[in-house]
Amino acid sequence: MTHMHFHRLASDCLLQPEIEAKLAATHVAEGWLAGGELRFDVPEPPVPADAVRFPPRPLLVEPRELPRRSLHTPEGRIAFLHAVAHIEFTAILLAWDIAYRFRGLPDAFYRDWLGVAIEEARHFKAVRARLRSLGADYGDLPAHRGLWELAGQTAGDVLHRLALVPRFMEARGLDVTPAMIDKLRAAGDADSVAVLELILREEIGHVALGSRWFRHVAGARGLDAEHTYFALIQRYIHGGVRGPFNRAARRQAGFSETELARLDGLGAAAP
Repeated sequence: MTHMHFHRLASDCLLQPEIEAKLAATHVAEGWLAGGELRFDVPEPPVPADAVRFPPRPLLVEPRELPRRSLHTPEGRIAFLHAVAHIEFTAILLAWDIAYRFRGLPDAFYRDWLGVAIEEARHFKAVRARLRSLGADYGDLPAHRGLWELAGQTAGDVLHRLALVPRFMEARGLDVTPAMIDKLRAAGDADSVAVLELILREEIGHVALGSRWFRHVAGARGLDAEHTYFALIQRYIHGGVRGPFNRAARRQAGFSETELARLDGLGAAAP
């Protein structure tokens, strides 16, 4: 049987700047994963997180430089969908990177996060298709610079990455997406609603994987997972924790009742 090294495919995705090359590498990996022919032994050490390449467009700017627009205008919906496309594109790289960067974990860890990368690529393609139907494309507008920052900050420890990316950053998407769906529905944009509903359903599973592997790694280190999670939030998240929280979705994604209560407390205390 022919085998393919997972880390070779990961390098193909992470180190090439072109959007289509990243999507193609993810598609190829999907075939190898489905065939059970991927090897996860390590051929070489990972490159630094800052070596991961992004396409030349969109222009990346600070969040405050992105204008706020109404979803009741075509321009506003395009700007919103462009922002979602950037989140989903970055999520492809985040899923690849967590599987590529951290070594010595069970093979199931790598299969799980490759599966996430494959689903994130599907989300990106769906949002991009909707953008194109509106006469725009990914890269036409500036995008949020900060989405990759936590990846760099947590590149030295998988426990930190699991806490801050799937269990904090992506979990926040579970909180805000239902309101965005309601606004798009009120604007009469059923096609965009369908795309966001797909993303929300599958993102619950992604955050749930983050919860499961976070507790696995914390337990292997003899750490209390809940205490460690909130200590890491305090260490990395300096702008405060914002509510409200989608408690039903977060429960499905592996958040305990005590975690939800503590998040509520942090949200109430946020400036």
